[in-house]
Amino acid sequence: MKIAVLGSGMVGRAMALDLSSRHEVTAFDKYESSLNLLAERKSNITRITADLADYSAYARMLEPFELVITAVPGYMGYKTLEAVINAGKNCVDISFFPEDALQLNDLAAERNVTVITDCGVAPGMSNYILGRYNEEMEVEKFECYVGGLPKTRKMPFEYKAPFSPVDVIEEYTRPARLKENGHIVVKPALSERHYMHFDGIGTLEAFNTDGLRSLLFTMAHIPDLKEQTLRYPGHADLILALQMSGFFDEKPIEINGTDIRPIDFSSKVLFKEWKLGAEEEELTVMRVIVEGKKDGQPQKVEYNMLDRYDPVSRISSMSRTTGYTCTGTVEMLAQGLFRSEGVFPPELVGRDKSCFDFIIKYLAERGVHWLKS
Repeated sequence: MKIAVLGSGMVGRAMALDLSSRHEVTAFDKYESSLNLLAERKSNITRITADLADYSAYARMLEPFELVITAVPGYMGYKTLEAVINAGKNCVDISFFPEDALQLNDLAAERNVTVITDCGVAPGMSNYILGRYNEEMEVEKFECYVGGLPKTRKMPFEYKAPFSPVDVIEEYTRPARLKENGHIVVKPALSERHYMHFDGIGTLEAFNTDGLRSLLFTMAHIPDLKEQTLRYPGHADLILALQMSGFFDEKPIEINGTDIRPIDFSSKVLFKEWKLGAEEEELTVMRVIVEGKKDGQPQKVEYNMLDRYDPVSRISSMSRTTGYTCTGTVEMLAQGLFRSEGVFPPELVGRDKSCFDFIIKYLAERGVHWLKS
């Protein structure tokens, strides 16, 4: 299969490398430096420098391909996906844009294409799990806890970002939507902090973030839905101190005759502090809990995942857990396990047991193990 990967950042490169052993892969990116990093790892991947914000060029650019992966920055994700659909191409997306992807469902159906969105680790695997068990039980409660963390804890933040600090700050400041007692509620990000224990790591701090996305609507029948981010204890206090002091404000302030937005200044400083080294060891930890009733009896299902940087492949844990969920979904489409036109978040795909089992097996074959208890 001829596959186009739009975006050659950390996760985009991992996906191109994974797929290139079985498919004819072409990687697109605006920056030659990103494509050059890919060239150092695999010579059989075609590399094309392109302005991916030129949506008018997509029909011509994507004409040779049977399937497209979109791995562009979130701010351009929706328009990118819309352009791919208009080009008549099946697509798997991990851009995690803020807009509602389901608004493109009618367009995808009209163009006779299949689109699976939010296909990473969270959202992504958490959605697959809930979608599967929603078919097997009357779900009453869903909880997801997830975090990407450096192996070496360096003060003061004890954190490294696998993506832009601006995106992390946005996660820390955007109000979190949850479902409680059948109602969508909005709470401040970083709220309801508490400690949790994870084998192999120890105590971590969990707090609210806005990660439920499509689940609020596709799983509207479930009374309680919650996703929280995990960090080393104390991290949230530092972020709250910066936020309350105005470091994340978007209104410019005047400094020596120059107007500067505090968030721009803070992002520059934090980029250096949070930058993850190319081969720096890090880990991804995640726990998904689904509770409800089956045949009138209480039932609880829990999945745990702990993944670490792979020194052999030199691929980060965040790239593995996010990217391989996406490439597993691509392979699932390539093998014809899922065939429907429209836009589908993973929970609507995972309700099919054969699709869910395929993804779990695909990840395990790459060393990403989801343990059920």
